[in-house]
Amino acid sequence: MVQKAKILLVDDRPENLLALEAILSALDQTLVRASSGEEALKALLTDDFAVILLDVQMPGMDGFETAAHIKRRERTRDIPIIFLTAINHGPHHTFRGYAAGAVDYISKPFDPWVLRAKVSVFVELYMKNCQLREQAALLRLQLEGGGHTVGDPKEPAGLLAELSARLAAVEEQAEALSKQLDDESADAAAVATAAHLERKLTGLRRALDALEPGAGSGTATLPSQN
Repeated sequence: MVQKAKILLVDDRPENLLALEAILSALDQTLVRASSGEEALKALLTDDFAVILLDVQMPGMDGFETAAHIKRRERTRDIPIIFLTAINHGPHHTFRGYAAGAVDYISKPFDPWVLRAKVSVFVELYMKNCQLREQAALLRLQLEGGGHTVGDPKEPAGLLAELSARLAAVEEQAEALSKQLDDESADAAAVATAAHLERKLTGLRRALDALEPGAGSGTATLPSQN
């Protein structure tokens, strides 16, 4: 069973959180509520999230300050943040949102279909990265074992074949996602994230190929997962 991605919804107004849940429920992912910046930061201490929808205007710690804390933490700095605001103070206000680390800045009222489409892209990218980390972990086990198994010489080859098949499936999905993003309307952040994922997949494929029989005695190096 494929584990669902978690989406963090941050807003001090319960009715806004309810509206976001209604819009995003069709994605069939896990929606986590936070009614303040402090509550959001607490949730981020223990759970991994695909994307954060963050209200700008909140009492106490506002969205900008919350985003600054998120970007300062190594664990959470790469999580995409979509700012939501009920007011528009012009270009300066929007620039402040991007400067705080947001990948998008959406004014209310917004088109539910557009918001759902934007969130779905980051969810899909997150799922592909999770699959990539899983393949890298399996490959690391093979590398640490040196490709030798006592008593069953066929086991390493079987593991390599399984890894190669799983990686091929992720590569195919990543390619389809890149084609989906290959248009002028795609978010620059989403395109950059997809390109980063493709580079990681290429590095993992090279490391896997280096373990194949006849590939030489060189040591394969796993790509960084950052």
